[in-house]
Amino acid sequence: MRTGSEPTTARSALRLRLGLSVWGLIWAIVGTAAFSLAGRPGWAIACGVLWLIVTVDLTMIVRHIRQGPHYQPGRDVPPYRPPEHPHR
Repeated sequence: MRTGSEPTTARSALRLRLGLSVWGLIWAIVGTAAFSLAGRPGWAIACGVLWLIVTVDLTMIVRHIRQGPHYQPGRDVPPYRPPEHPHR
C-alpha cells in the first residue's frame, strides 16, 4: 500500500551498497596508482576524485549501518506510517 511518504521513508540495501563501495574504492585506488605510474596525470586526478567521493559515500554508509534500526528499521517495522483510515 502506498502512502505518499515513500521518498522520506525508503529503505536502502546498506550491505549491498557497502560491498559496492568497497569494490569501487579498490578500483579507484588501483586506477589512481596505475595512471600515476603510467604518466597520465589527468586520469590519475579523475581516479583520485572518484576515490574521494567513494570514501565519503563509504563513510556515510557505515554511519547509517551503525545507527541501526533508528535509520534502517527491520522487517517487522513498517517503512511508513500506517494510514489512519483504511480503504473501504
